[in-house]
Amino acid sequence: MTLKQIVEALLLASPEPLDDKQLLALLADEGASRADIGGALSQLQAECADRPLELVRVASGWRYQVKRDYAPWVQRLFPEKVGRYSRALLETLAIIAYRQPVTRGDIEAIRGVTVSSQIIRTLEAREWIRIVGHKEVPGRPALYATTKRFLDDFNLQSLEQLPPLPVEDDEETETTASPAGN
Repeated sequence: MTLKQIVEALLLASPEPLDDKQLLALLADEGASRADIGGALSQLQAECADRPLELVRVASGWRYQVKRDYAPWVQRLFPEKVGRYSRALLETLAIIAYRQPVTRGDIEAIRGVTVSSQIIRTLEAREWIRIVGHKEVPGRPALYATTKRFLDDFNLQSLEQLPPLPVEDDEETETTASPAGN
C-alpha cells in the first residue's frame, strides 16, 4: 500500500472532511510529513480529472464529492425533495454571512422587518450559524456568525469566496428618482 492509497481510503471512509492536521495525526505511524501528504493529495486531485468524483478542499478539510455535471443522475438516488428555504431565511443567512458578526437587531435594520425566531432556530439547527458572543450594549444581544459547516455545505474554503455584492449605482438612482422637467 502506498501513502496515496491510504490517504484516499481515509478520505473515502470519513463521514466528514479531514484537514491536514487530522491526516498528519492519522498517518503519524507511517512517518508521513506534511509535504508527503500534500503530494498525495495533489496526485489524488489530478487522478480525478477524468472521473465523476473530485477531491476538493473545503473549510473543514478535504473531501471527495461527485462533480456537479453528474447531479441530474445522482439526484435520482434521493427522490425526496430537498427542503426549500424561504426568501426571508436566505436573506437572513446572506446578511449574517456578509456582515458577521451581527445581532438580530442589525439583521432587522437591514431587512426592514422582524426576523422570525424560527428562522434563527432553523439556521442554528442546520449548523450554518452560531452565537459567537454578545454585543456590549444594554440587553447584551447575541452576535451571530456563520460556521465551518456553512462553508462546507456551500462548498467554500473561506468567506472570501462568497460572490461580491452588487454595487448600487447612486447616480442612476438619483436620475430616476428626480422629478421630470427639473
